[in-house]
Amino acid sequence: MMTWNEAKDIIYNSIWKQNQGVVAILGMCPVLVMSSNIINGVSLGLATSIVMLISGAAIAAIREFVPNELRAPIFILIIAALVTMVDLLMNSYVHELYLVLGIFIPLITTNCIVLARAEAFASKSPVAHSALDGFFMGLGLTLVLAVLGAMRELVGKGTLLSGIDLVFGASAKAWVIHVVPAEYNYQFLLAILPPGAFIGLGFLIAGKQALDRRAEAKAKMLAKLTPREDQLALTHE
Repeated sequence: MMTWNEAKDIIYNSIWKQNQGVVAILGMCPVLVMSSNIINGVSLGLATSIVMLISGAAIAAIREFVPNELRAPIFILIIAALVTMVDLLMNSYVHELYLVLGIFIPLITTNCIVLARAEAFASKSPVAHSALDGFFMGLGLTLVLAVLGAMRELVGKGTLLSGIDLVFGASAKAWVIHVVPAEYNYQFLLAILPPGAFIGLGFLIAGKQALDRRAEAKAKMLAKLTPREDQLALTHE
């Protein structure tokens, strides 16, 4: 049975400490290509999260019966079967978005993040822990895709949520936020093209490292204070 502290540690580790997009730097091909706007990035990220959730639970459930020399091919077969299901469902229910995401849905099978978590965590952990780790690892990547997509879309097109009609239908076009009025026909190609993805991801990585260093410095400062000074510092905050 998983305790709340164990779940909290897994979630924190997945979303922040070992975020696959800005810490482990895995799965960069979909991150850089499909982060041209929020909708594309979030859609691919959620599809990856679902695959990681189910594959983590499935691999953890059979881990004791899989010989070491056959682990990689068996894990890939499980992941490929799940990706095929996601691929068919998206083709059926969100066909236009499916066409936009294209080859990157099937490529979830070979995404380093999915196989890495299967090998490093699911093959050594209980089912509930593996399912939670898989889902939140995918969700951590989704957050990176969402933020990077928002940055690139905003700077590159002056909009947010463009393409949302691919998910919710033509009526959803009214939900697009035009930060720069549409009549200006604004575009900044550097942000839209692949170089913009590298630059934006660099800012995200730098931002996370800056926050981590700030938190580390603050923890060291508090550790040096006497109990009375510590209480006063916390009161002032």
